[in-house]
Amino acid sequence: MIIYPAIDLYDGKAVRLYKGDYAQMTVYSDDPPEIARAFMEAGASRVHVVDLEGAKDGSTPNYETVLAIKRAADAASEAAGRGAAFVEIGGGIRADETADRYLAAGIDRVILGTAAVNDPELRRRCVSRHGERIAVGIDVKDGFVAVKGWTELSAYRLDEFARMMQDDGVRTIICTDISRDGVMRGTNHELYKQLSEALDIDIVASGGVSSIEDVEALAALGIHGAIIGKAYYTGAIDLSEAVEKGAAK
Repeated sequence: MIIYPAIDLYDGKAVRLYKGDYAQMTVYSDDPPEIARAFMEAGASRVHVVDLEGAKDGSTPNYETVLAIKRAADAASEAAGRGAAFVEIGGGIRADETADRYLAAGIDRVILGTAAVNDPELRRRCVSRHGERIAVGIDVKDGFVAVKGWTELSAYRLDEFARMMQDDGVRTIICTDISRDGVMRGTNHELYKQLSEALDIDIVASGGVSSIEDVEALAALGIHGAIIGKAYYTGAIDLSEAVEKGAAK
């Protein structure tokens, strides 16, 4: 299982939200590229980045910071003899041009969230043009898919929407249980078990991965990947150990 340590961006800083609430934001660093370097030095090979401002309004205010994270991660990974890092970005990607711009600049994968729900033609075009370099983020609250930075609920239930993504040729979905995000209560193992059994695509678990036991449990389910956010910043999870435990399955 691949570990994706996360950097959530707001105003150029690395932050974390509590249950997706922008009013409950903690700033962890003024230097997100330095965090990316630390990820690579701990043995990670990938970085999951979210532009929280973009997720709310569809803009890309942290674009240059995202590219700086990519450069820093690449440099640290190459220094460790592992080649370039893999950096993915979500938040604010609601037009073909935005996806194209990130991918042309060297970002390895872009994640469609709100746009995947509200603009199915955009979703299909992006998948047709970029294939596996497009992932879909599915944020879940009370069984329904949330949009616009988790501030609104769509009419889609999780299982229905996930099946639609598979049918459209999406190869990776990143599923976040909003109720578990940032609260350090453990991840929703049953949710990811059901998804992995129902779908034939890569599932990345996000939200509530707060202990090495969570990492081991998800790896045992055969989940493709797990995102680690707040647990890294608070020291609850040692990233080197998580990478090792994930790779063991």
